[in-house]
Amino acid sequence: MSRRASLPGAAELFRLTSSAAGPALERPPAPVAPAPAEPPAKKPRDGDQLTRGATRSGSGRTKHDAKITVYVSGEELLAMEQARLNLRAKHDLVVDRGRLVREAVAVLLADLDQRGEESVLVQRLRAVDEDGGAEG
Repeated sequence: MSRRASLPGAAELFRLTSSAAGPALERPPAPVAPAPAEPPAKKPRDGDQLTRGATRSGSGRTKHDAKITVYVSGEELLAMEQARLNLRAKHDLVVDRGRLVREAVAVLLADLDQRGEESVLVQRLRAVDEDGGAEG
């Protein structure tokens, strides 16, 4: 007698069940909720120049259809992980690196839209160009 458990095969695990279930077991399709309007803008805090009047926001935890690869230094990765842990420990916000990056990009792009030439992004990129920094 074998001590192995009898398990179903792949064909049985991955078979279509919707048409085989019959009309008694079919569920009506779930109603589709209308897409919500833009989320309410966060109230800016004193000294919070980057989010003041920002119309962009990170996409949060949704399925994303585009992907990019970004290389960062070990120091940048460590700083990102420390920020993630800080958000979790001090602000009770559990975020992954992807969400952290999407939010940071949204904040910078909103600042660029609002302030243009005076935005943090333009100022930092100009400073790198003036210092002769290499993009990589």
